[in-house]
Amino acid sequence: MQDLDETLALVVGYFARLPDFIVPLSIVVIAVLTAVVVHWLVYRVVLKMLDTQYGIAGSLLRRSRRPLRIAIVLLALIIVIPATALPDAWEDGLQHLALILLIILVGWTAIILTNHFSERAMRRRRMDTDDNLAARKFVTQVRVLRRTANIVLVIFVTAAVLLTFESVQQYGVSLFASAGAAGLILGFAARPVLANLIAGIQIAITQPIRLEDVVIVEGEWGWIEEIYATYVVVRIWDWRRMVVPLSFFIEKPFQNWTRETASIIGAVTWYLDYTVPVEAVREKLTGLVNASPHWDGQVVNLQVTDTDKDTITLRGLMSARTSPAAWDLRCEIREKMIEWLQREYPQTLPRLRGELSMMSADELKEQSGAKSDIDLR
Repeated sequence: MQDLDETLALVVGYFARLPDFIVPLSIVVIAVLTAVVVHWLVYRVVLKMLDTQYGIAGSLLRRSRRPLRIAIVLLALIIVIPATALPDAWEDGLQHLALILLIILVGWTAIILTNHFSERAMRRRRMDTDDNLAARKFVTQVRVLRRTANIVLVIFVTAAVLLTFESVQQYGVSLFASAGAAGLILGFAARPVLANLIAGIQIAITQPIRLEDVVIVEGEWGWIEEIYATYVVVRIWDWRRMVVPLSFFIEKPFQNWTRETASIIGAVTWYLDYTVPVEAVREKLTGLVNASPHWDGQVVNLQVTDTDKDTITLRGLMSARTSPAAWDLRCEIREKMIEWLQREYPQTLPRLRGELSMMSADELKEQSGAKSDIDLR
């Protein structure tokens, strides 16, 4: 017992020699660690009890794991700080930290709720069908507005956190007091970002482009793969990706092949001899298009669109449900028509024309004499 008393006395004496803030600060640290452990245990138990993969509660719980950890830590700080005898400077610093965590928690929760409910709304729309115009319109609006909202929330949360510091508040007041030049400089510096953010809102509302729209941008043919807050990714037909600023689709002209519907008319041109039977070619074109699985049953036509001294130009029009189907249809019809012409009317394929005339000996002598006279002169 005497040894135990001596040991306790040594321990008490050791802690008595420590600075006054060590013990309260240790209590705060222990409370924070305890809150983290409690969050981990409770989260695992609750998630296992729900045992759901796609339900609203399970999805929200998985998304809110980190914000809930911040909330529990914040609750521990609120409970422990008033009960400890920390120095005023330490207590003010921890209270400031708690305020920052509260602001971050509110902003983070708003972002999580925005993303969760927007994704649930988009999940109800199917984009894997041919007639998906309404779904693409809705998903485009939700994605663009969601990303814009996330950026705005991050900006506001960052500004709110910075404004909790007195030095930042003083700098902001002096900046607004000086106004003029400083505001202009900041405005010019942020102009590209702000222009793209505003363009994103315009695109979400007016929708000159939507996800999976077929477009021609800078001479490249492709699909709108993704619309981000400041730029658009265009998936080109050969798997390349073109990154285009959002403001481009507001300020410059481009082609959108699926603005109102995905159906499109394709054209195939043949240059043939004047002896080609146009009506037979028209009947063959109609038969080939009717037999093709790529045709949508709307447009098929053949016209003579041009002539020159050697050939005539035949243009066949045919429609398809989508632009990729129209491309396949055009290639199929072009190949089969050429094969049919080679087999049935080979004489109608393009050729150079010449004229051979027979001249008598007197006419030839007369022409040669006239040429000699011209040379002598």
